[in-house]
Amino acid sequence: MKNISVIKCGGSTISELSEAFFKSVLLMQQEGKHPIIVHGGGPDINQWLAKHQVESEFVDGLRKTTAEVLETVEMVLCGKVNKQVVTQLQQAGGNVVGLSGCDGRLLQVEAVNQAKLGYVGEVRAVNGELLIALMEMGIIPVIAPIGMNEAGDHYNVNADSAAAAVARELGAEQLVFVTDVDGILKDGECLEQVTAEEIEAYIADGTIYGGMLPKVRAALSTLTDTLQSVMIMNGKATTITENGTVKGTTIVKSANIKLSVT
Repeated sequence: MKNISVIKCGGSTISELSEAFFKSVLLMQQEGKHPIIVHGGGPDINQWLAKHQVESEFVDGLRKTTAEVLETVEMVLCGKVNKQVVTQLQQAGGNVVGLSGCDGRLLQVEAVNQAKLGYVGEVRAVNGELLIALMEMGIIPVIAPIGMNEAGDHYNVNADSAAAAVARELGAEQLVFVTDVDGILKDGECLEQVTAEEIEAYIADGTIYGGMLPKVRAALSTLTDTLQSVMIMNGKATTITENGTVKGTTIVKSANIKLSVT
């Protein structure tokens, strides 16, 4: 299947995404693209962890996930946030199905580092046939990033990494990270375009840090001959399609490639 667009919506932006944003996703579908949404849910998870007095910490931009933390993460991502996104897309006129990565073994994972991170999984395989079957029926899949290993154990998956894995498996032509910042910032200014080589330098000098690390690493892992650029954009500021362009940072394989969003 061609013209697949994977859109990762950060948890910090979901509650503030406008009706225009969701309509822009449907417009992509009407124009012949096949959108897939992968979402996070950090702020909601933090709220529920605090409510239940469960301690949580981040290691290298990833949430350390104990069994107790996982129970809350799965409840929030699959039960609350996923259905919120599904509802908003359906209210905008879309035909939508919400899934967790456990449904149909959609996201098959292995532990990243059980001793260091607990139940944090890395995607090893994606059930692309399931997603294609849904898209062929005109359905927009909305994916909560909880995965499962061969033994049936559930794992928290970084949503950026999950989106990248889905994009790689399906040979997507577009990958967009919708977040609460304009893109990669250097000295307070948003960088319009950066190459893979520049990304490594910015990580080394501390320009890229914290929650942006998983995004850029996921972007770099996704760049292929089919998908040669990845966009990081502010979901609070614009929609995906606005006069054919969006404001944000485009990560490219080489300096002469630009991301076209139409």
